[in-house]
Amino acid sequence: MKNNRLVLSQLEIGKPLPEWKLENIFEEEEVPELQTYLGKPLLILFFSLGCPGCLGRAIPYANRIVYENGDNINVVGIHTNFEGIDFAKEKFTNAKEKFYFRFPFFKDFNYDTTFLNYGAGGTPHWVLVDKTGIVVYSIFGSAPNNALLRLDYMINELV
Repeated sequence: MKNNRLVLSQLEIGKPLPEWKLENIFEEEEVPELQTYLGKPLLILFFSLGCPGCLGRAIPYANRIVYENGDNINVVGIHTNFEGIDFAKEKFTNAKEKFYFRFPFFKDFNYDTTFLNYGAGGTPHWVLVDKTGIVVYSIFGSAPNNALLRLDYMINELV
């Protein structure tokens, strides 16, 4: 406790990315260890299939980052659901096709464990990590002239 307030977020800018707790959705995709992503910047997208901003702006933006930066950056999606609604695997399979995911994505453990541990503000929420595993940026939203523009600047500095 700090100043009589509970601190939920374990994420701190300038510190190593805390471990995540994720579940695979598709059997062929094993949940990666964080060390897998060392050596390149990592962009994490917290999203939900029930979030219009995620589907309309965030997922297309993450796809664009993968397309434009190729092997210079890793992108990982974490499907979180702070409302506690479990989506069937079929819904994820359909979304993977419909939105042309260019990056792997996994389910957050117990709907929102990593989401809470990383202090996410809602969906979509972004966390940017440098090639050494240090958190450099965290932002909520998908407004093109705010969150996504700021992410572009930060990503361009890292790649």
